[in-house]
Amino acid sequence: MAVSSTHAETAAGWATFDPAWYRARHAALLDMLGVGADETEGFYTTHGAALGHSPNAFFDETWYRQTYPEVTRGIEHGTWASGFAHYLHAGLHTHNPHWLFDEHAYRAAAPDVTLAMMDSAGYRNGYDHYLRVGDGEMRAGSCFFDPAMALAHVPGTGREAAAHPFVDYLLRGMEAGPDAAVSVYFDAGWYVQTYPEVRAAIDRGEWLCALHHYLCNPTPCAFDPGPFFSESFYASVNPDVADAVEAGLLRNGYAHYLNDGVFEQRKPCSMLDLATYMRDPSVQADLAAGRARDGLGHYLTARPDLRPPPAPPVMEEQTRALFRHMCTVRLPLLLGGRIDFTSDTPPELSVIIIAHNQFAMTMSTLASLRANYHGSMQVLVVDSGSRDGVASIERHVKGIEVLRFAGNIGFLRGCNAALARVRAPATLYLNNDVDLQFGAIANALARLGAQDTTGAVGARVVRTHGMLQEAGSIIWRDGSVQGYMRDAHPSVPEAGFVRAVDFCSGVFLMVRTDVLQVLEGFDEGYAPAYFEETDLCMRIRALGYTIMYDPAVCLVHYECGTSDSTSASRLIARNSTLFTRSHARPLRRKLLRHPALLARARHADGGGQHILFIEDRLPLRHLGSGFTRSNDIIATLAGLGYHVTVYPVYRPTEDAATLATAFPPGVEVIHDRELADLPAFLEGRAGSLDAIWVARTHNAARLASILNNAAAAIPAGRIIVDTEAIAACRDEEHARLHGQPPAQPFAARLEAELAPLFLADRVVAVNAAEADLLRGAGFDNVSVLGHMQVSRPTGPGWAGRRDILFLGAVHDMAAPNLDSLAWFSGAVLPLLVERLGPDIRFGVCGHVNPRVDLGPLRRHPNVTLLGQVDDTAPVYDHHRVFVAPTRFAAGIAYKLHEAAANGLPVVGSPLLCRQAGWCDGDDMLCADVTDPAAFAAQVVRLYQDQALWDRVRQNALRRVESEHTPQDYRAQVSAIMAGVFTQQI
Repeated sequence: MAVSSTHAETAAGWATFDPAWYRARHAALLDMLGVGADETEGFYTTHGAALGHSPNAFFDETWYRQTYPEVTRGIEHGTWASGFAHYLHAGLHTHNPHWLFDEHAYRAAAPDVTLAMMDSAGYRNGYDHYLRVGDGEMRAGSCFFDPAMALAHVPGTGREAAAHPFVDYLLRGMEAGPDAAVSVYFDAGWYVQTYPEVRAAIDRGEWLCALHHYLCNPTPCAFDPGPFFSESFYASVNPDVADAVEAGLLRNGYAHYLNDGVFEQRKPCSMLDLATYMRDPSVQADLAAGRARDGLGHYLTARPDLRPPPAPPVMEEQTRALFRHMCTVRLPLLLGGRIDFTSDTPPELSVIIIAHNQFAMTMSTLASLRANYHGSMQVLVVDSGSRDGVASIERHVKGIEVLRFAGNIGFLRGCNAALARVRAPATLYLNNDVDLQFGAIANALARLGAQDTTGAVGARVVRTHGMLQEAGSIIWRDGSVQGYMRDAHPSVPEAGFVRAVDFCSGVFLMVRTDVLQVLEGFDEGYAPAYFEETDLCMRIRALGYTIMYDPAVCLVHYECGTSDSTSASRLIARNSTLFTRSHARPLRRKLLRHPALLARARHADGGGQHILFIEDRLPLRHLGSGFTRSNDIIATLAGLGYHVTVYPVYRPTEDAATLATAFPPGVEVIHDRELADLPAFLEGRAGSLDAIWVARTHNAARLASILNNAAAAIPAGRIIVDTEAIAACRDEEHARLHGQPPAQPFAARLEAELAPLFLADRVVAVNAAEADLLRGAGFDNVSVLGHMQVSRPTGPGWAGRRDILFLGAVHDMAAPNLDSLAWFSGAVLPLLVERLGPDIRFGVCGHVNPRVDLGPLRRHPNVTLLGQVDDTAPVYDHHRVFVAPTRFAAGIAYKLHEAAANGLPVVGSPLLCRQAGWCDGDDMLCADVTDPAAFAAQVVRLYQDQALWDRVRQNALRRVESEHTPQDYRAQVSAIMAGVFTQQI
């Protein structure tokens, strides 16, 4: 097709009529009617627009009218001359101009393309930005068009196409390669082979290409996009989708799948199980890093059967040799006094290192120690009869103290000899063949000083090939010992949390010096080695102190082995007998050695009660929607001394940095498994769990059969189901709000929702009203547990604040919070602008799922989208009024209590007022959410009346301080757990 200008110039004219393109497209008709070149635009205006002709390559008139029937009705009624006219004057931000561009998807994938940026730069909307800039930056405006694939697979692409792949595809690429692949989500070659009638229609000129046919044909459910998706299968297993398609709410099943189903891990066809595929950690890592849009895209891009074979396993012998080699390589860099421990201040830590030869390793260890911690240290090096450079090590390292012995006195006696010279309050036994990882010393000192009862701290010890040596160690009843999680990957959840253990290896063992002095160090009966640190830790614990394992204390260990295995075996056998005899009484309290008891034995004496907490996903606080409450429950259980394991139904996608600080350090977070793995997990923890806490009623339904099948392995009589929010209540409010007749009576829906609660020994409700519903449904084992808040009555007063705030999470397009925002911004905010002035701002803060369309909010001139923030305190302190226009919901809105706790008074719906049990006019102001004027009036009252603002603020703070304190919350959780364990409340 001939074009009248370069691609860039043509793209810039997307909002105008293109006579050259139009003549080329309709040459036969124009020639037949005798329309000259200078008459082309007039013909389009007079006749072409009415005939449904497109004005240029970038707007598809026929598709636009079919997709938006209200536009067609407007044309029929004379409101609009064409779909193009409607788009330019009314649809720029709400409608898509072409079947190969999605305004919302483009804006969602390009957070830099904001309304403010486009206004300032002169872009009319996202499509304008895409054609003028985004296309040249290789951005995608639809999941059906990948610019890189277009450049690789469309014939005849050249310099123009490389600069503007989308523009080139619209101008000539479709005709040049009608079955060329331009997206992994549509297999054009397969499509024309499977549907030969489409190929024939393209040849007749009825369709531009296979993709054009698929996205625009009038019977979309009759065609599959490729062998990876089946419309018939998807409709048969997803009746909710089939109903929506039949109702005209969706074009076809694939439209639902790409927008929602793929993220919900629904099966696209009978032969493809993406849920299993996505459990691959490498797939999860790619998705988290944004290297693929979703699981299907990842699968189609990197087919497992096309992947290269896995790399051969790393052999430890090779890595040990490399470790020694690197120590030798580094040695010249460390000589000549470059390592310096000199200090004028008293030492915070005394480090004892025993060296028998191994000069290069010892120097490397000392360099690692100095680089790891810059505080004042006393370093005691015991030269145990070395014949290499260790014999003169003080010439190369400044500020160390050397104890020299003519022969090899061994690790134990060397440590005891050095103990007499220790001057710091903490002593570290450190092997001379280690590489300390970032923060190891500081983290160990912090853990040692965190509690007066901590006697010693041990490390996560990694061997040279990257597998664990130990994550704390276990003593069994027979006196045998075991490094927990040996040979596992260091990042496994089981190795990732703080706990009290039986003992830790002397490779890295930090001990309170006063405790060591009382015990006089190691028992020399174990000399020269083996079981000495095990015995020491047992004696430390006998004094009432704990031995703490902390994964934040990490090091790589060469793990030297003795050259005389026969002698080592004799020493181990001898010292094992000595250890068993010396500690016969405490050993009788140990568990019998069995793999099924590892999860219990990994805690000192197997003590404490072990709780498995199951949630939809790992409950991170910023997610809101009940996840904040779950996070509080987990933290409270941990604070009460329970050993808590958190298990998600959906495999987490959050990165390690996000998870690292999300929970108390003593909580085990299973971040590498999901629902499908739960049966095996429960089997592996048989006998190690004391109770199970299931968050949300729908998870009880998901888990009922799994828990039933695992009844012999779990505490079946100690299952708690926390309803969090009863969905039937929310659905009832939603139906009432929209005047919809319910599909079933409320009682029937409630009965169906609560049916899975048969498995619960204790049912927890979030408020008294829902507790009464549960009791009315026949449950006599109901407890109430609401929210926990710490009041923060600081920040500026009324005069130092301005603007209005909403803070809450939006997880999907059906979320109550999204409904609240849409109603408030559309119906109430304009009234507030009239009353409070054009400068009033409505701040919207919180987590938003990337697939949620906030387009109307982005475009509102008085809305500020703050997004998710790490510290909400400045956000609360800036604003004067918090609004919670919740029109349907269940449970209690956490945002209500959080705003009040932060000293920000609330205007909310009567529904929230009832759920919280608060008083309208005293604790908050309530307004009818079907009456925008009434709601706006209440906001204006609170915004302008300082006395009212002060009174409501103080009353709400008092409610929070009297009803939601951490102390009360702790007592409530404690009572629930006590009732479960004693079978009474």
